[in-house]
Amino acid sequence: MHKSARRVLVLEDNPVLLNTVSIFYRAVQAAEGEVSPRRCFQFSCEELMRTYSTKPADIKRTWHVIDAEDLVLGRLSTVAASLLRGKHKAIYAPHLDTGDYVIVVNAAKVVMSSNKAERKFDYRHSGYPGALTVTSYADLLATKPEFIVEKSITGMLPHNRLGRAMAKKLKVYAGPEHPHTAQGPVPFVIEDARRVS
Repeated sequence: MHKSARRVLVLEDNPVLLNTVSIFYRAVQAAEGEVSPRRCFQFSCEELMRTYSTKPADIKRTWHVIDAEDLVLGRLSTVAASLLRGKHKAIYAPHLDTGDYVIVVNAAKVVMSSNKAERKFDYRHSGYPGALTVTSYADLLATKPEFIVEKSITGMLPHNRLGRAMAKKLKVYAGPEHPHTAQGPVPFVIEDARRVS
């Protein structure tokens, strides 16, 4: 095979290299007066400026397991919300649900910093006059720890139908067991969210 034919094959296999060579060739043509510089720049922009748009077929979802034992609630929630939105992926798009599934276990052993368990309250109102129910987070942590973690994470997601779709991929369990072993979840370790005693 001739050397020039080999070069053509290499260029055909490597589109980035082919693009660079074609731009250089047009620049040489512009310098020699065969093509106007403006036309050369126009060709270069058409070849280089291709915006990638994520399609639903490109999204691959992974299952992550986060052990919430001794993790600070807020720091756990930011990481979980980021995984649910898909901000850790190169294909992230704010208008699409590109995120993964998140399983949080040991939600009952989550901790809250600066005495927030006693100072922070959950408010509920039935709609009837005087029917406001106030519950401290310390009581909720003892009775419904899943609710605290879910509320904290979903509060960091978009407040629209896209956020509600993302929230469906969140699974929270008070104990160490979960029923999603068939999905092959991968442990996700958050060391900087651990409370330093």
